[in-house]
Amino acid sequence: MILQLKGVLTPAELASIHHELRRAEWHAGRESAGAQAALIKNNEQLSHDSVAMIAIRQRVLAALDRHPEFFAATLPRRVFPPRVNRYGGESNFFGDHVDNAIRFAPDTGLRVRTDISCTLFLADPSDYEGGELIFRESNMERQVKLPAGDAILYPGTTVHRVAPVTSGFRIACFFWIESMVRENDRRQLLFELDRSIVRLRDAYGDNEHSVALTGTYHNLLRQWCDT
Repeated sequence: MILQLKGVLTPAELASIHHELRRAEWHAGRESAGAQAALIKNNEQLSHDSVAMIAIRQRVLAALDRHPEFFAATLPRRVFPPRVNRYGGESNFFGDHVDNAIRFAPDTGLRVRTDISCTLFLADPSDYEGGELIFRESNMERQVKLPAGDAILYPGTTVHRVAPVTSGFRIACFFWIESMVRENDRRQLLFELDRSIVRLRDAYGDNEHSVALTGTYHNLLRQWCDT
């Protein structure tokens, strides 16, 4: 399931994040990449323990906590501490790759199985040219370039790349989620059921049908969930 989350960050939160970014120091992204990824990764990142990164991480995690579709779609068990990267100038692309199955959080020793990847856009599309997030799906490709404050969720198994940025800077937050429900098709089924229940309740209020469907949702969650 590839899903857009709209309005994860408010305009005020974006302004605060960009204030932090204006005083941040950038480092070569390949420094944190494995041997294979370093050959195709050409971007910049904030240090995970920098003042700016810590402040941005706190804002992003708080925004995710209040976003109902994020929880419904991911059913998070663990979230890798968000990072921020930048594409532009001579550091402007990331070739085809699949994210590592396990990520180790610096300093904490936290291990996160990357069931779901997330890119949260911090720069508006009008700020840069190129920089599309491109997914390979069977024999087709899908390009994503979202407004600042919106995010895209996609399975960690997805082959993807960032197209070269030809002008301006593409800035985004990225992280991974280990879900309580490992299988993508089961997560998608639960998400669709959850959204249908929400729409049913909004339209008709609580009734025997919405209660029955809610019970089915939670019974499936009990069978498939690993806490």
